Amino acid sequence: MFRVVGVSIGYGSAAITSSPCDVPYDMTTRRLAIPYLCLVVSPVSGPKYLSVREHLRRRVAALPEQTLLPPEPVLCAEYGVSRITLRRAVDGLVADGHLVREQGRGTYVTRPAIRHEYRESFVHRIAGFSSVMSEQGAQVGTKVLAQRVVPASAAVMAELALDGAADVVELERLRSVDGEPNHVAHSFLPASLYPRAADADFSAGSLYDFLRREYQADLAHARIVVDVGTAAPDEADLLRVVAGSPLLVVRTTVRDTAGHPLVHSFSRLRPDVSQVEFEVSVGNRAEG
Repeated sequence: MFRVVGVSIGYGSAAITSSPCDVPYDMTTRRLAIPYLCLVVSPVSGPKYLSVREHLRRRVAALPEQTLLPPEPVLCAEYGVSRITLRRAVDGLVADGHLVREQGRGTYVTRPAIRHEYRESFVHRIAGFSSVMSEQGAQVGTKVLAQRVVPASAAVMAELALDGAADVVELERLRSVDGEPNHVAHSFLPASLYPRAADADFSAGSLYDFLRREYQADLAHARIVVDVGTAAPDEADLLRVVAGSPLLVVRTTVRDTAGHPLVHSFSRLRPDVSQVEFEVSVGNRAEG
């Protein structure tokens, strides 16, 4: 029997992306094959340079490091854009650590370094994003987008085991690491259990720390579901990605020692700067 006992989310890695595809490139020059570019471009909303940047980001994520991109004039012709537009797209990937420009050599593929790792271990403790990232020296930013008491939706009622007419405190926050938007977090708490959460200041600090401090909440267990979604236009603006881009969705329901659900949340993360790792323990080794 296998049991998922933890999940960690690392920030600054392109390890979690959509399924990689086979991309032809010249083994001699290690250049991306030119004809492939014009076949895989799909229309996305937003400024043209963002569309080009998103397409290039997906392609280079599936390529070996050191692979050279075609020269600027060739890429401009393939994408049907000016040099200014192409350079804006490539500049973004260089800044994010996906590409490197080198005088006399060209632009080639690299991998962003993982600067910080966010680990939630539900074996030893349940620690919030803010607490763990701050411990690693990261500058964590939080912008509260919504904070209100609302009737629980059917999905939230099911996760929190609530009765029909129950209200919940809904909290929506944009989280950033070192000034770069990372994910949008949505949290739901039973209003009858945690009424002060509707008015508390969550622009800094951890929701979990608040619950422990103000209510002595027993955050003992968690169920985690990882999924993939796409960015709606409003999310895309907040996360600085193209609308329709893939997002990593992590859903968590935290329970007390007795198994009663206390908090349900889901976070929608940029996959180009996130990495998810599962820690698995073996229970009964005799089971097949």
